[in-house]
Amino acid sequence: MKNKISLLIAFGLLTLTTSAFAQHQENTGFNMPALNPKSKLADISGNHIGIRVPNYDLAIKWWTEKMDFRIIHQWPYADEKLAYLAPPNDNSFWVEILAEGKLEAQKNYTDLGESLSKPGYHHICMHVKNLDATLAELKKRGVTTVGEPFYLETITRKLAFIADPWGNLIELSEVVFK
Repeated sequence: MKNKISLLIAFGLLTLTTSAFAQHQENTGFNMPALNPKSKLADISGNHIGIRVPNYDLAIKWWTEKMDFRIIHQWPYADEKLAYLAPPNDNSFWVEILAEGKLEAQKNYTDLGESLSKPGYHHICMHVKNLDATLAELKKRGVTTVGEPFYLETITRKLAFIADPWGNLIELSEVVFK
């Protein structure tokens, strides 16, 4: 009886470990280095990216209707309107909308290569499980694509770029092993 219980526990641990490993590999496609929980900065993790836009209502409409993001919280700050939004099925990454107030015009790119000449933040990236299906749905919703999808073998990713109404670039990334 003891052996059966030990065997069941070992099998359960193996299944859990294998499942976690597979999920970890599926999420990144890379052999990730070990986490460093002993670091004095171990409490740092990703949270959100802020996107500066001129029109709050249009930004909220675009993110909620085109991308199906959910509004987490909205608030005013000085002469701006702000909001946190999260993807339809993920609470670990948010987009912060910083809208209105005084802004300079931003260039809208139609060519991905041309966009790489500007220093600073370039894009945000969102993982998808099926890039073709996601792009087809976004195109149906009238979302602007920037260039054509492509496969980058060195990172085992199929990639595509879309843009919000102000030209902020969003990369869509699917892990694909060929």
